[in-house]
Amino acid sequence: MKTNVATTLAELKKNEKDDFYSSISFANEEIPLEQESVKRKLDKYLRKFSYLERSSHQIHRKADQLLPRIAKILKSYGIPDDFKYIAVVESSLNPGTTSHKGAGGYWQFMPATARLYGLRVNGKVDDRLDLTKSTHAAARYLKSLYSEFGDWTLVAAAYNVGGGSLRGSLKRQRKDNYYDLKLNAETAAYVYKIISMKTVLEKG
Repeated sequence: MKTNVATTLAELKKNEKDDFYSSISFANEEIPLEQESVKRKLDKYLRKFSYLERSSHQIHRKADQLLPRIAKILKSYGIPDDFKYIAVVESSLNPGTTSHKGAGGYWQFMPATARLYGLRVNGKVDDRLDLTKSTHAAARYLKSLYSEFGDWTLVAAAYNVGGGSLRGSLKRQRKDNYYDLKLNAETAAYVYKIISMKTVLEKG
């Protein structure tokens, strides 16, 4: 009897976990969760961001306020809604965040890339700090990446590592899927971070 009860409880927990995984998605593209390595990486960042969300409500509060504005702009360019979470992962929706390499603003644009997509960055003005202007620039950049890669998951990776670098990795490794690529540690984790942040904010 005890064995039967224990078995039933184990099956219930497994079913709950399977239901949870089946609810996870990114940009309407398949996540190969049947691969244990993919599931393991996703679990890692789900745990990390779940802890972050529990310990501070600041990001959640900013997300409630700013993500609808970001989503509206992305939609006008045909960019999937899930890409709004890039801004959360990049800057925690804090425009004052600046990387050691000089990337800044909500979308963590490098100055040269920001200018390329229509933003002013000089000693007097920094449009990277403007949510509306920088999101329009990010949408134009993401759209240009999609015209090259034709895959939204690869677009997300390219946003992090750069289109040229990702293109080189795809060619050298003869792959066409982000989850099969061997990339630098930051880019290898990047899409998992976006998916995990999305999951925590939507289900939290």
